[in-house]
Amino acid sequence: MQINWYPGHMAKAKRLLQDQLSRVDAVIEICDARLPESSRNPVLNAMLRGKARVLMMNKADLANPAMTRKWQAYYQAHGVQCAAITAGRSAREVFKAIENLTRDKVARGEARGVRRTVRVMVVGVPNVGKSTIINQLHGGAIAQVGNRPGVTRANQWVRVGEYLEVLDTPGLLWPKLDDPVAARRLAYISAIRDEVVDTFALSCALLEDMTALAPEALTARYKITDMSLRGQALLEAVCRGRGFLLRGGELDIERATAVVLDEFRDGKLGRLTLEAPPETAEKAPVKENNDDAQ
Repeated sequence: MQINWYPGHMAKAKRLLQDQLSRVDAVIEICDARLPESSRNPVLNAMLRGKARVLMMNKADLANPAMTRKWQAYYQAHGVQCAAITAGRSAREVFKAIENLTRDKVARGEARGVRRTVRVMVVGVPNVGKSTIINQLHGGAIAQVGNRPGVTRANQWVRVGEYLEVLDTPGLLWPKLDDPVAARRLAYISAIRDEVVDTFALSCALLEDMTALAPEALTARYKITDMSLRGQALLEAVCRGRGFLLRGGELDIERATAVVLDEFRDGKLGRLTLEAPPETAEKAPVKENNDDAQ
């Protein structure tokens, strides 16, 4: 599935982000713990070079705990500060990261008798939870959120403490998604709008991935027992297993398409990680039924 998507507002978002970089002391980069590498924008590495930065793998409650730990070890071994979080429940970890990133600057100001306001930018691809995290830091809803990409369309400064301001930025994809697997996985997590994707083909591809990743979940959720099925045959099996039928017994493929995507995104197929770190990469994604605490 070839996906090229770079709407005009993203070009504008990139310019706005670049304009604000000189005004911030540190950067929090958010990715999705279910696909930590594919949900990181490679353009940001060059843009943020030289800035104090931490990578937060959000939605860790939806990801494989063992694989999350492997990703943390991988990034830390490559000099990337990293933490696993769940937006809405991880304010303490985010505040701690901000404190660690800005400690030296704050100390230098205090040595001169100045208590300066720390300014932090939050960046990432669409729909990884940036605004939700900022709302949690603020202690109430101030940044607009939604379970779809493109909700935040402009930079927004949020004061979350007497001496702390956080900049919420629009989700930013890169101009061309050359890796079709990574692009497809971004669409799975709704980092790419369903309106610009063939959701029928996307659901079929997701079900095919799940036959290797979580066959027992397909059996439990959709009553699928034949993991050799491919394409539309898998969606038809979902219809039969869940009773998605139209008048006259016709299979409701449209409903099955929507349900498969929604239930994956909501974690109803289990705690899944779609990619492994390079040192532990396997042909198929990895699943663990163990609900270890992060």
